[in-house]
Amino acid sequence: MAGDGTIGKACDVLDQVAAFERPVRFAELLDRSNFPKATLYRFLQVLTNQGMLSYDPERQTYAPGMRLVRLAHAAWTQSSLAPIARPFLDALSKDTGETVHLAQLDSSQVLYVDKRNAAQPIEMYSQAGKVGPAYCTGVGKAMMAFLDEDSLNEAVSQQSYHRFTDKTLTSEAALRADLDLIRQRGYAIDDEEHEPGIICVACPVLTSGSRMLGAISVTGSTERMDFNQLEAWVPRVRRVAEQIGAEAQAWRFPETRAKVSNDRMQAT
Repeated sequence: MAGDGTIGKACDVLDQVAAFERPVRFAELLDRSNFPKATLYRFLQVLTNQGMLSYDPERQTYAPGMRLVRLAHAAWTQSSLAPIARPFLDALSKDTGETVHLAQLDSSQVLYVDKRNAAQPIEMYSQAGKVGPAYCTGVGKAMMAFLDEDSLNEAVSQQSYHRFTDKTLTSEAALRADLDLIRQRGYAIDDEEHEPGIICVACPVLTSGSRMLGAISVTGSTERMDFNQLEAWVPRVRRVAEQIGAEAQAWRFPETRAKVSNDRMQAT
């Protein structure tokens, strides 16, 4: 990212390697990279030496390294809702028999942090660890609808409004109108807006102070159900979201800890 210097460029290379979702050769990385050949090679060498990437000399491929895996696991356990939400997601999945998602916002995009597959799994984009758009997914809209005004304005301004299907919202005005409706009724829907044939209902996970932590959804296929059947699960989804929010209430997020520390320093 511009302005982040060497560390930002190294992170870009890590993102590029991870995006392939398989071991990747140098030539493939160079083909998609904005860096000159020598610069890309230097970053790959440094990242490999630091254990952030691993290199297979026989296949001549790069892949995420074990140090990166350890850091990812620490982030998942310390900064993700997933460990807290796990038993609630299990129960919701068992009750509904449909796909259940847990998501959080990451740079105004949806980061899927956990998922339970349906009893009869259906093909869809979402997987734990994947990033998706916020403006055309149930969990994304459920989270944006309950952001504070400044955060909402920033998130809305960063949406791409790419048309995935005939039902995708493709303007800021359309998105804001939908977010107003979501706030009124307390839940969001995805009516084949991201993927054809995929529908969902989603509720935000909030603290008692209305701080937005994430969102959960129940997702189905139009081949098996319609929205009337799916929306029948909204009270159950809302109840589970409230349970997760209550359980997370005492959980100190990294930024909360920092604020407490700053407050104590100012007090002394």
